[in-house]
Amino acid sequence: MKVIGSIVEMHKASLDLRNKRKSIGFVPTMGALHKGHTSLIEKAKKDNDVVILSIFVNPTQFTAGEDYHSYPRDIEKDKTTASDSGIDYLFLPSTDEMYPEGYKTFVNVEDITEPLCGKFRLGHFKGVATVVLKLFNIIKPHKAYFGEKDYQQLLVIRMMARDLNLDIEIINMPTIREGNGIAMSSRNRYLNQKEMVSAAAIYKALKISQEMVKDSERISQKIITEMERVIKNEEGIKIDYISICDPDTLEDVKIINDRALIAIAVRIGNARLIDNCIVEVR
Repeated sequence: MKVIGSIVEMHKASLDLRNKRKSIGFVPTMGALHKGHTSLIEKAKKDNDVVILSIFVNPTQFTAGEDYHSYPRDIEKDKTTASDSGIDYLFLPSTDEMYPEGYKTFVNVEDITEPLCGKFRLGHFKGVATVVLKLFNIIKPHKAYFGEKDYQQLLVIRMMARDLNLDIEIINMPTIREGNGIAMSSRNRYLNQKEMVSAAAIYKALKISQEMVKDSERISQKIITEMERVIKNEEGIKIDYISICDPDTLEDVKIINDRALIAIAVRIGNARLIDNCIVEVR
């Protein structure tokens, strides 16, 4: 594994790989690597000649009062995990180089950034789209890999790639879960043992929603009400939102007639956790 910190050096290495007709798979992360990340790496290794992993805690996607300064960082452990996963290049850019003094340019994807997490994290997706585009331009991958846990982020990146004519295939991978069903997330590190137990209610609520749809419930509000009941049975959980919406536009769906995204965001202790599932009427 080669570790690169310089944008210029990473750009040169990527161009050299492309000139040698090597296919590049890219996994962008903010570090605190877990099995969700390594599942993306494994898929990238199968699909490509070379895999590049980036670790960069992006300040522009954190909104006022969020956890940018306390976000889990353990670069030495992450280096070991990355190396053990068999990646070829680890890109570790600095904040000063990614956003030099006088930086003024941002990417705004409209409409799908407004519902769900967009209501609670104003400007978050502008930061996400901007940093991902910058990383795409530096690394020039053929394929880039993202987890479905961050479903709205995945849609935003897909739309950006489409609208800006990026010659990159966006690959989505299933959510990887803990033994009790909690979606793996770097922010799970904030949870104490009691909070981890309480957080299992998120997945329980999603499973109940799937069962209700399977049992022919089609009215979104009835499903949401039952999910809220499950979540509120646990102490210390505050619901940001539970939404049933179109999986392509994220517009609310009152009656489920086809496919629908059921998305949830909650706050437990110092963590804000998100999860989702897709349901289909058969």
